Amino acid sequence: MRPFIACRWDASRVLGVSGRYTRASISACSGQSRYIHQAAGVSESRNSTISRKFPVKGAHTANVATPISPKSSQLLSNHPIATTYRALYSTATSPKEPTIHDVFDTTSGTWQYIVADPSTSTAVIIDPVLNFDPATQAITTKSADALLALAKENGYKIDKILETHAHADHLSAASYLQKRLRQSQDHKPPICIGQRIEQVQKLFSQRYGVPKSEYKQVFDRLLGDDETFTVGNITVKAIHLPGHTPDHLGYMVGDNVFCGDSLFHADIGTARCDFPGGDAKDLFQSGRKLLSLPGHVKIWTGHDYPPAGRSEPVPWMSVHDHRELNKHLKEGITEDEFVAMRQERDAGLAAPKLLHQSLQINIRAGRLPAPTEAGQRLLHVPLKLSGDPW
Repeated sequence: MRPFIACRWDASRVLGVSGRYTRASISACSGQSRYIHQAAGVSESRNSTISRKFPVKGAHTANVATPISPKSSQLLSNHPIATTYRALYSTATSPKEPTIHDVFDTTSGTWQYIVADPSTSTAVIIDPVLNFDPATQAITTKSADALLALAKENGYKIDKILETHAHADHLSAASYLQKRLRQSQDHKPPICIGQRIEQVQKLFSQRYGVPKSEYKQVFDRLLGDDETFTVGNITVKAIHLPGHTPDHLGYMVGDNVFCGDSLFHADIGTARCDFPGGDAKDLFQSGRKLLSLPGHVKIWTGHDYPPAGRSEPVPWMSVHDHRELNKHLKEGITEDEFVAMRQERDAGLAAPKLLHQSLQINIRAGRLPAPTEAGQRLLHVPLKLSGDPW
């Protein structure tokens, strides 16, 4: 089945700042193929055809008539990037396939998703982001408000907020969204995460001095391995994907898997495994689990950090393309080779810039710390000393 693709973007419009859409187009053209093939040393096919339609108010849509090449027939291209980028993917002619909106936060390099059942307009939000400025310690809600505006614009009722894991590189907007959505719809969407989150909460609450009252039972639903639930008439399956963190989940919806921080774009490979509880062997097995799915299944990543030679972030690649092109997990790479590579690479990585702030907020499910007697909400940041303490 060919996907129907539409794009509508411009954060200022989403937030009501501007009165017009920025003109943009999204097309399955040779640009995307070029980025993928440059990373893998594969030549491009020039035998591609595209049919286009431009009907929607202020938006462009592209209906792909013929694959671009045998190696990138599922891939998007030519993404115009703003602070917040939004795209719509729908295979709604199948009752079991969702409508997917991807929203890219450029500051943290995070992909956020709204996944909807087109037959009921029931939807979930996956991995929403709070904006945080480490220079001023200011938390703002621009990205989260864009998600709310997108849901309202499309008439969606948000049924659940799904986290793939306790993120260490951005603050979760889950609790903020839950509060706002409770005020605007007749349903308080539960915040859901994997059942192993409790061991992560215990570890980092001790490290940062977070009181039990601020992290115990803050998630509304803990999902078990392979547990299923419905979003409207669509079934979602939670898949345990450990490696980056022990609590990590993916969510399978129709022929789509939202894999969080496990697989990245083919020219990046995979996520780091050096956080407490992370394990390169586990990540290799999680990657192989994902790449054992049928080749046409789309794997939607949690982050993208385009390297030299690729200027735009890409939200998904097919299983087929990952098998052939993923620099860390393509066919032929053994577990021992992967573990050695991943451990060597992780040893040279710096800590995420928002590591301490993110973990303290995210083990609270995105809730703010309780105020002190003076009315301040505080996070702990460890000092780095060059010698003995005095």
